[in-house]
Amino acid sequence: MSLIFITEDEAVIREGVRKYLEKSGYSVLGFETLKSAREALSVTKPDLLIQDVMLPDGDGFEFVKELHESSDIPVIFMTALSGEDNKVTGFENGADDYITKPFSPKELVLRVQAVLRRASSPSKNAASGAGANGADLSERTFIAEDGRMTFNRYEHKVTVNGAAVALTSAEWRILDLLIKNAMVVLPRAQILKECFDYTELSYERIADTHIKNLRAKLGPYPWIETVRGYGYKFIAHPESVN
Repeated sequence: MSLIFITEDEAVIREGVRKYLEKSGYSVLGFETLKSAREALSVTKPDLLIQDVMLPDGDGFEFVKELHESSDIPVIFMTALSGEDNKVTGFENGADDYITKPFSPKELVLRVQAVLRRASSPSKNAASGAGANGADLSERTFIAEDGRMTFNRYEHKVTVNGAAVALTSAEWRILDLLIKNAMVVLPRAQILKECFDYTELSYERIADTHIKNLRAKLGPYPWIETVRGYGYKFIAHPESVN
């Protein structure tokens, strides 16, 4: 049974969501403040965090940004902030999805199911570790100038020059997809569809945001190339094995 945390200061919304998710088969704990959520997260790692943004003791965006410095817990922002800039800010801070109030409980459950499914299966062929050419990609090492990246799909570990890199679940899925399609240009729309199930063109900025965050974490090496007006491709070369 998946464990879900909800941080929401409005008791009616928090309890309503909790009860609906429990009826859908999830174990749920609700928190009124960031302080109480932070304390719980220091003890237990949930499978998903549903996070409000405007809370009495702080900003949910900053809270998730801080959380993702050391954790890859998937996050759905649940907020009244509906503008596109707010959504992009949410994704910049590590969101896997973003739902605006008011919403239907059924829609939230569907989004929860989708995020948990993606988190457990980063991208197609992951179970077999097979890439587009059938090669085993469970663990590989890539070289880009002075950078050396080791990518382990099964253990969800990435290192650059021996240092571990903490990626969010969304960043992991995108990097996984790019590596499995190395040297192939992937349109933003394809990245969104395969990694997030999004098809709306207005969300293409989200792909750009995640790529920017990936580049910042992976260091100043040319792992990913931008093809202007189209998308991105992974251009690092596999390490030669003698």
